[in-house]
Amino acid sequence: MEGIKDDVGHVPLLEAEEEEEEEEGRRPLRLRGSYLGIFGSTVFLVSMAALIIYQGHDYYDEAKIENKGNNNNNYNKVPRGVAEGVSAKSNSFLSETTPSYNWTNAMLSWQRTAFHFQPERNWMNDPNGPLFHKGWYHLFYQYNPFSAVWGNITWGHAVSRDLIHWLYLPEAIVRDMWFDINGAWSGSATLLPGGEIVMLYTGYTHQQVQVQNLAYPADASDPLLLNWVKYAKNPVMVPPPGIGPNDFRDPTTAWFGPDNKWTLTLGSMLNDSGLSLVYKTTDFINYELNDHFLHIVPGTGMWECVDFYPVSINGSVGLDTSANGPGVKHVLKASLDDTKLDYYAIGTYFIENDTWIPDDPDLDVGIGLRLDYGKYYASKSFYDQNKQRRVLWGWINESDSEVADITKGWASLQTIPRTVLYDKKTGTNLLQWPVEEIESLRLSSHEFKELLVKPGTVVPLHIGPATQLDIIAEFEIELLGSEGIVNNVEGCGVGAVERSAFGPFGILAIANDQLSELTPIYFRLSNHGNGTSTITTSTSFCVDETRSSKAPDVSKQVFGSKVPVLNDEKLSLRVLVDHSIIESFAQGGRTVISSRVYPTEAIYGAARLFLFNNATDINIKASLKIWQLNSAFIRPFPFHDTQ
Repeated sequence: MEGIKDDVGHVPLLEAEEEEEEEEGRRPLRLRGSYLGIFGSTVFLVSMAALIIYQGHDYYDEAKIENKGNNNNNYNKVPRGVAEGVSAKSNSFLSETTPSYNWTNAMLSWQRTAFHFQPERNWMNDPNGPLFHKGWYHLFYQYNPFSAVWGNITWGHAVSRDLIHWLYLPEAIVRDMWFDINGAWSGSATLLPGGEIVMLYTGYTHQQVQVQNLAYPADASDPLLLNWVKYAKNPVMVPPPGIGPNDFRDPTTAWFGPDNKWTLTLGSMLNDSGLSLVYKTTDFINYELNDHFLHIVPGTGMWECVDFYPVSINGSVGLDTSANGPGVKHVLKASLDDTKLDYYAIGTYFIENDTWIPDDPDLDVGIGLRLDYGKYYASKSFYDQNKQRRVLWGWINESDSEVADITKGWASLQTIPRTVLYDKKTGTNLLQWPVEEIESLRLSSHEFKELLVKPGTVVPLHIGPATQLDIIAEFEIELLGSEGIVNNVEGCGVGAVERSAFGPFGILAIANDQLSELTPIYFRLSNHGNGTSTITTSTSFCVDETRSSKAPDVSKQVFGSKVPVLNDEKLSLRVLVDHSIIESFAQGGRTVISSRVYPTEAIYGAARLFLFNNATDINIKASLKIWQLNSAFIRPFPFHDTQ
């Protein structure tokens, strides 16, 4: 077949470097409160009285702005953001004895992606308020205009015609008022009838209290939405009694109900229980707090970046956020502050009292399914009325050191936008898939059919450059020897080096010829047998970063989860490779893993792609189609050009 040579004596993955892992961040101190009662306008006024009006702060007085980028200390005992009452925004995996790698400019330059969205420079985190307006997709995002580490958070802004080719715009919302002077944090957009747009976002006040603020376009007829106005009487929501001042953030898109009111939810906690508060409004200025939570799950800690939206159980298109009725389920997603993971569950929304329950309590929010099993957090979806689809964004942080980030001048990126659909086959999963527009970047392709990969072998795929790829692959299994083989090894194991009867097998991305650096993306099967026959009971889908880089100051983990594989399905995956990020989708997007890799040798022309089979008792037949991908040429908006 095209591009294939013999096994050339490659040895399977035999050893793994041990990596010591630590928690992503420490949990911040929490204020505890009693259970919420019924609240109305009186509660709001009492709460407002606790906030002393702030005057006279000049945001542009550089002496009053803390540029945290000047701190080159890798060994933060308390990660950035925790002291400010939000989730950790810096890595804490390094110990004081971890040596720093001598990164060259060439290595650091290679890490910057070609078609994933990231700002020109400096720090970025959560996606905010995505929307489609007058022919343009808008992405707002948490942004530090001064440094490549978290701090000084404003709203960055970019637009695109196709969700791929982005153009940078000036910042949309800056922290210049008492109610957001310590940070203009995450929020969501709601499109109103008649073309109006309202943006609700969390502000961190001069007294370090999280409040909700209203902003709107100065000119809604402007396709670029360049100028935004903050409501003069912000904040419009403040923490109610019983909720800590740092446990009240990230309002969702609002939905319109049969009571002719708009409803929204936001993240909070009571004791160790994560929850979502519900507010109602008719004008986005005055709000009533429901006496019921939308949902609460004990033991899950603070919920942030809550997302709530409907999915059709029969259709193949997305639904407007206000959709409800027969044939509709609702997805509730929360980003867990304690673990820095995004969990979701599918369930039923009871509109009469604005509560939601999961279809399966064992798969509730925070204890069941995750949107992404890799490096992924603070996701945000929106309904794209242009193409009738639900589109999901997610923040991908760095896994290297702050010193490296400051040296290269940027940190973090966003996933490729993903469409989201209900999985009609399983009834329990969402299906995430890269938006179709990514295919506009496809260049030359290579196709391979039924390549045989024997146990313990690695097969090179000669496709040319292997740094920007779109890979679609299917795998068939041929059992060797007795059908009574039992393989009870479940999960990802310690990585791709751990051999078992039925795995691991898959592809090696961003690898060099010597296989001294590589990132395996693989399946591992397990079963239970009675001595005469075997039944496959589970399939795990995994990404192993442990040998992705020789640099010691990089977090290298094994990510993965079980993935449902139905009887009529082949094992299948899709992988997007873009320099230092790899996004992997198994079984049509039932399980997704995003990973960051920082090779020192497998870069530029040295990056290769391989098939591998490290199982002991099966042959693998692999069929693949692989496209080279172009750059998206993300750049500043060309205001000087004629539109």
